[in-house]
Amino acid sequence: MKKDKLRGKDLVALGYTDSEIRSLAMQLTGKGYKHSNKEEKLKILQQLITKPEDFRMHKILGPVALKLMDFQAEEEVYTFSDKAFEVYGAEGIEAGAKDQMKQAMRLPVSVNGALMPDAHYGYGLPIGGVLATKDAIIPYGVGVDIGCRMCMSIFEVDESYLQQHSSKLKKIIQDNSRFGRSVFDDNKREDALFDRPEFDSFGLIRSLKDKAYTQIGSSGGGNHFVDFGIVEIKEVNNDLELPLGNYLALLTHSGSRGFGAKIANTYTNIARKKRNLPKNVAHLSWLYLNEEEGQEYWTGMNLAGDYASACHHHIHRRIKKALGMQPLKMLENHHNFAWKEELPDGTEVFVHRKGATPAHKGEWGIIPGSMTAPAFIVRGLGNSLSLNSAAHGAGRRFSRSKAKASFTKKMLREELKKKNVELIGAGLDEAPFAYKDIHRVMQAQQDLVNIVAAFYPKIVRMDSGK
Repeated sequence: MKKDKLRGKDLVALGYTDSEIRSLAMQLTGKGYKHSNKEEKLKILQQLITKPEDFRMHKILGPVALKLMDFQAEEEVYTFSDKAFEVYGAEGIEAGAKDQMKQAMRLPVSVNGALMPDAHYGYGLPIGGVLATKDAIIPYGVGVDIGCRMCMSIFEVDESYLQQHSSKLKKIIQDNSRFGRSVFDDNKREDALFDRPEFDSFGLIRSLKDKAYTQIGSSGGGNHFVDFGIVEIKEVNNDLELPLGNYLALLTHSGSRGFGAKIANTYTNIARKKRNLPKNVAHLSWLYLNEEEGQEYWTGMNLAGDYASACHHHIHRRIKKALGMQPLKMLENHHNFAWKEELPDGTEVFVHRKGATPAHKGEWGIIPGSMTAPAFIVRGLGNSLSLNSAAHGAGRRFSRSKAKASFTKKMLREELKKKNVELIGAGLDEAPFAYKDIHRVMQAQQDLVNIVAAFYPKIVRMDSGK
């Protein structure tokens, strides 16, 4: 019988390197497989260590399987390899953003990617980075402001209305928008979003419900804005199906506020601990979708995206009421999100668009420039090389600190006067000079989107930073 007895070295040869797991495996195999020969025992132990998840409920070896799964998760070995990706408008993209994208593409879970013409250096993924991953989602590949989006209402009145009622429109924006820490005092729990079962699905989301309720309808700081401007329709047969002319329009840009930020930071920290990646890519730590934490993040991210949309709808509802008008058209799209999609070869992936606009065939999008430069209403061309994506704006040319050090209030005032734009709030970090030329960005993505119409900002409100 000695020849059928398992020895420690037999299990080490199979990969049982942990002494505690090896001892338990030998003990349970010895008791549960008394009548099996050594070859049969080694065969099942080989199957066990290869796919322990298949043995989780095994009546004999289940305890070993659970320990193996924990051990293998902790000892996960990663293979990093260079992978090619498309770059649009490469001449206008800084080296740091390109290097960030190269690092993201080297991740073992990365299968495809692209860099948009507005790209610049960010945290984790560069802003303007698009990354497709297999079976995993990267919280910082989505970003902190989950579901940040653009939303536009086009009204039936023409450009003359803005010229004749500019003081009234300025007051309407001031009365019906809030930025930074300022919120509305009259929010009522009547939005159907707060009745969604996801708000009670797990602890973190439950704890954030009151914050989400308090901040709904408000916008963050930085580059978020609420603008009145002019949509210019130049072609008779346009996709908006509107007659030729210049229309009054409301354009807003904001995201999921503190609700989304807390979800992003919490699950980024969880992912970093679970994956233990090298320091240079630690912010790109991922969660597998078959992990409990991965499912929680997926639920939270989708809820935060819908919350961001609800915030825009609250702003537009308030302003429509103050105007006493209903829009002819309402358009919106979002970025800072991960979508479950398929590559051309049928591979199911999660496409992270951090500061990038979805541009599937026929999909509507709005790509803004700056406080004095036009935004463009576009429709996607469905280019698979860009992972059906486009730029989400002009992209920064100067960091916030460099912009403050490089420009003066006088320069900003002169530029606003030249472009006939009235500004409420905002600092020099958002001066138009801090951004790339939106026309060059649009030229670099002619294969990604068709331009339908342009929006010219005229009354712009942003966070004053106070």
